[in-house]
Amino acid sequence: MSTPSDPKRDRPWVFRTYSGHSSAQASNALYRSNLGKGQTGLSVAFDLPTQTGYDSDHPLARGEVGKVGVPIGHIDDMQTLFENIPLDRMNTSMTINATAAWLLSLYVAVGERQGVDAKQLQGTTQNDLIKEYLSRGTYVFPPAPSMRLISDMVAYSVDEIPKWNPTNVCSYHLQEAGATPQQEIAYSMATAIAVLDAVRERSDIAAEQIPRIVGRISFFLNAGIRFVEEICKVRAMAELWDEITSQRYGVEEEKLRRFRYGVQVNSLGLTEAQPENNVIRIVLESLGVTLSKKARCRALQLPAWNEALGLPRPWDQQWSLRIQQILAYETDLLEFPDIFDGSTAIESKVNELIEGSRAELEKVLSMGGAVAAVENAYMKQRLVESHTQRVLAIESGELPVVGVNLYTESEPSLLADGGAQSILKVDASAEREQIERLEAFRAKRNGAEVEAALRNLKDVVASGGNIMPPSIRAAQSGVTTGEWAETLRGLFGEYRAPTGVVAGKAEGGSETTRSVRERVHALRKDLGRPLKILVGKPGLDGHSNGAEQIAVKARDVGMEVVYEGIRLTPEEIVHSARDEGVHVIGLSILSGSHGVLVKDVLELLRSEKLDGIPVVVGGIIPEEDAEALRAAGVRRVYTPKDFDLARIMGEIVDVVSESAAAA
Repeated sequence: MSTPSDPKRDRPWVFRTYSGHSSAQASNALYRSNLGKGQTGLSVAFDLPTQTGYDSDHPLARGEVGKVGVPIGHIDDMQTLFENIPLDRMNTSMTINATAAWLLSLYVAVGERQGVDAKQLQGTTQNDLIKEYLSRGTYVFPPAPSMRLISDMVAYSVDEIPKWNPTNVCSYHLQEAGATPQQEIAYSMATAIAVLDAVRERSDIAAEQIPRIVGRISFFLNAGIRFVEEICKVRAMAELWDEITSQRYGVEEEKLRRFRYGVQVNSLGLTEAQPENNVIRIVLESLGVTLSKKARCRALQLPAWNEALGLPRPWDQQWSLRIQQILAYETDLLEFPDIFDGSTAIESKVNELIEGSRAELEKVLSMGGAVAAVENAYMKQRLVESHTQRVLAIESGELPVVGVNLYTESEPSLLADGGAQSILKVDASAEREQIERLEAFRAKRNGAEVEAALRNLKDVVASGGNIMPPSIRAAQSGVTTGEWAETLRGLFGEYRAPTGVVAGKAEGGSETTRSVRERVHALRKDLGRPLKILVGKPGLDGHSNGAEQIAVKARDVGMEVVYEGIRLTPEEIVHSARDEGVHVIGLSILSGSHGVLVKDVLELLRSEKLDGIPVVVGGIIPEEDAEALRAAGVRRVYTPKDFDLARIMGEIVDVVSESAAAA
């Protein structure tokens, strides 16, 4: 069916769904199905090994292959992913950061196999490492070399892939990590400035190229339930971006100063309790980035109603796509000029946001910019603090969430009554089959060509050359994702970002919090020392917001906390528990790999004769999986419906007390 068109109406934004799972072949079938239903652009979700630069058979990839996205190990995987999808007519967004140069190189190489010149390719690589250090956790290299890789891609793309957005400044995950609107604006602008300053300083970039580069910088935003405030936020960002690009970078052409952004509406606010409410939340959040013509998004992707339960099925994604199509084609949304022009309320709020954001931006710039504010943990600490305030507001009822802390009486959800059938579960065989395909690919490639391509990659990067040409050659030669990343790890090293969790003075709080604090203090006498908890994130899942809030709350009630950040092996967690002498282990996993990694931790505890240490687990865990974890020995399982951290702390005290009594 052709897309409806009307010369009296504005063109709609690009319709996307964020998707990918199991394998390149399965994801290709999903993409072609969604395109057949009226989706107009692709948004590729990669699995965590691909995002963090590991092949599917690497020990750290265990349990993670194909879970939160598609595994891409080499050029044949990439070719399968886009089979029968003409890249010269597709607009493709790739949510990829640390390995962005590699995935873009694979995309260019697959385009060449299709006979498509790189100058015809249209799309975006997210390629925003700053927010990875602050919120999402799929960084690999330290900030300085990461910024170099970003600027390499920008410098290469401006002429060689001119229709491509080589970096997409992403404030989406900042809001998910607790950012206020002012922080979201300020930190994303600081990131864009860091990128443009780095590019401007390059010897291979001429001054006359800067305006074109500015014109290819795009943004990726979050849109929350306070959709009037979100409208004002986007209008504020558009004004501030116009000011920065004009004054700081001297861009004279208005079109090149335009604030270009895509959106995924808020997933943080989706609830496991009464999940049917998420449908109206998604619709309302969409209005925040579509109602105002001057600040309307260029592309929109909507989560599915059941993403707080697990991976959405094709039908769930279709429903989210239909929401966009109804907004664009059935309503009169696209028939009017900006309906907010002249509104004093909107103007006042926009000015307030600009003023607050500018002050926060100046604070970041005064300390040396976004990279310095990552390394000194300033931005991370501010986000943890803001998110803590949000969690406390939900606990107290100050921030109402229908179905969670308000109007919790409920009929059984007819949408979710299918249990495990209400979500998509990646088959356990997906990882094994992907590893088999990887081994077959390695066996058929030309080893000498691979070695030569890797040597060339190392030599070019070590001598200061641009990452893109040797990466494209490596893609064509059969280099794998893990081999490419390992070469760069050897040159740049790896990085562990600050956690942003700092010790605070334990005082005040709710009555429940004060009661738990008293119990923790009393238990100290029975234990002979303070109660100590290890908060661990096994595997490659970098979404640390929940773990950070548990660590903050545990310290607030008087526990000693061991929290070493993300990306730990089960062995590292167990050895830390032994060396630190903890009384309880709390594991946080949101990637769906809980069934493998939690059991690995339990088995290692038994082998080390530490099975007396109780384990509790939190994450997006279906009840069927929760039952299996409890049967394996997990003492408590927490999911997104468990928002009351004081209650969780009280139950952890119960668990430790029971274990101490049984010892």
